[in-house]
Amino acid sequence: MQNDEIIRKINQFLIDEIEIDETQIKPTASLKKDLGIDSLDFVDLFVIVEKKFGFKMKAEEIAEVTTLDDFYTYVINRINPN
Repeated sequence: MQNDEIIRKINQFLIDEIEIDETQIKPTASLKKDLGIDSLDFVDLFVIVEKKFGFKMKAEEIAEVTTLDDFYTYVINRINPN
């Protein structure tokens, strides 16, 4: 799967499932501060990623994921490992 396709899918489920306003979706956006993603939203993200991309996220693996770009990178690296 291409990186831009992964990013599009992530953005779309942030808009559709987490109800983030499309104008807020920027790579530099903080997941918590800018996008308002709380612990319940993170649980939803875990479930969505598992369904859409076929791998399980682990809380300890994303402990340092703070921006949307970090999240893109994490998912891309799990789907397309080097």
